[in-house]
Amino acid sequence: MSSQCTDTPVFSCGLDASLRILGGKWKPLILYFLCGGPRRYGELKRAVAGVSDKMLIQQLKELEAHGMVFRKDYGEIPPRVEYSLSPMGRSLGDAMKPLCAWGEQNATAIAAALRPRT
Repeated sequence: MSSQCTDTPVFSCGLDASLRILGGKWKPLILYFLCGGPRRYGELKRAVAGVSDKMLIQQLKELEAHGMVFRKDYGEIPPRVEYSLSPMGRSLGDAMKPLCAWGEQNATAIAAALRPRT
């Protein structure tokens, strides 16, 4: 009897695999803003309103570790770092475009549904 141990995650479906990468509040927004082209850290911080420095750094590191984002350090003083999408990150960004369009089309109804009821 042989038992095999594998480090490969098992996903229940393609959506499960996608959500493992996109999980969290900030990653989809980071990917969305990087779809427009490379961004420096400060630009991302301003674009992703409400994210703390600690969380943005953590989320960028995770996206980089998962192969979604490239980080280019120019080795200058003051520090200059630029983030861009990898080919896999760009394909994920493209897959998110229909969801973005749906959100834009339904923004009013979504806002009404999220309003506290009195």
